[in-house]
Amino acid sequence: MAVATQSSKKEWKDLYVAALLEGDKDKIPILIDRAERAIVDRARELFNADGDHIQEEEGLDDALYALHALKTCLATHGRFAEAA
Repeated sequence: MAVATQSSKKEWKDLYVAALLEGDKDKIPILIDRAERAIVDRARELFNADGDHIQEEEGLDDALYALHALKTCLATHGRFAEAA
């Protein structure tokens, strides 16, 4: 069985946070794509890993949901949603 590595755990989180915090709307889609790929790769790694990784798996799901929401917001409005 494969072993889940800490470096790939850190990688997806770093890419995810970078996408969320990027201020340049032209760079965000690229960062979202990179983060999504890293998240899917990590999910596959965990699927093949020994042990229980439910907390990280839930984190991966939450991260994909947030990235999808950000992508939809940018596609719909061309910018970030503004607070009322």
